Amino acid sequence: MTQTESFPNRHVAVYGALRSGTTLLRLMLDAHSQLACPGETDFLFDHLRGSDPSTPYDRNVLERSRIYRAHRDMYADQPLSELTPTAFVNRIAGPNKIAVLMLHRHISRALALFPDLRIVHLLRDPRDVARSSIGMGWAGNVYYGIDHWLDTEADWTNVSPQVPHENVLTVHYENLISEPEATLRAMCSFLNVDYEPAMLEYDKTSTYSKPSKELTFQWKHKQSQREIALVENKIGKLLTDRGYEPSGVVPHAPSVLEKASLKFDNKRAQWTRRVRRYGIVDPLIIALARKLNAPELSAAAQRRLDDITIKHLK
Repeated sequence: MTQTESFPNRHVAVYGALRSGTTLLRLMLDAHSQLACPGETDFLFDHLRGSDPSTPYDRNVLERSRIYRAHRDMYADQPLSELTPTAFVNRIAGPNKIAVLMLHRHISRALALFPDLRIVHLLRDPRDVARSSIGMGWAGNVYYGIDHWLDTEADWTNVSPQVPHENVLTVHYENLISEPEATLRAMCSFLNVDYEPAMLEYDKTSTYSKPSKELTFQWKHKQSQREIALVENKIGKLLTDRGYEPSGVVPHAPSVLEKASLKFDNKRAQWTRRVRRYGIVDPLIIALARKLNAPELSAAAQRRLDDITIKHLK
């Protein structure tokens, strides 16, 4: 069976929370001769005007997205009237490849536009995701660092019953790291393409190193028992539902005062890191514009922050 016979619309998606290994997997997939995976594509579904994949975007709105701007050369010659989700996917795929969309949110929107979408559901131990979120400056403690993982998986819980079983492949980050070739072979089989050794040579063209088992289950020696107890309580049954074993630490539900302290600590740490990296003026402008629901007021400030962010990306 040829690729075009297998996937007449030539698109699939990798869906997983931020800090779950999506960038590493993207590099592996993009190294395949039949797969096109240029980067994150959440922007495709962040700014939809409706549920019709032929409905054009507002380019001015897209221009506010750092991810879109990073890849707009791919779409620069596309007339505004033709700048649609379908046009984006077709441009990514080109004449003879499968477009791989990298998504962290809005999976329901993606499926509304592309009902036949095949999905690789990428999972990482949420306790490691929570810890990694702190390192990125997105949270000040693990209690809040787990929130985006919970949001991503809540969306998946809601939408997964609507997706045919044969259209989903669950991949655990820990298996991708410990058994990379076997995991990629299974993924290639799911995508109806042959495995290519080049998929594990991404380190030659990127700043990412070869898979190391030291990257898995770091929470076991980098989180305190209190942190583990807070996170496992917040995750609840979803931890085992997603294939991860409880630590054995008794889950702890924070009191009202503890929640207030965790919230304050989270905000303080986030703002400290933002000011240290970006200064005080631009973050304040963005915060004010968000309060006023006027994103156009923060466009210039956001671009300055984005330029700094790009310098810190791996």
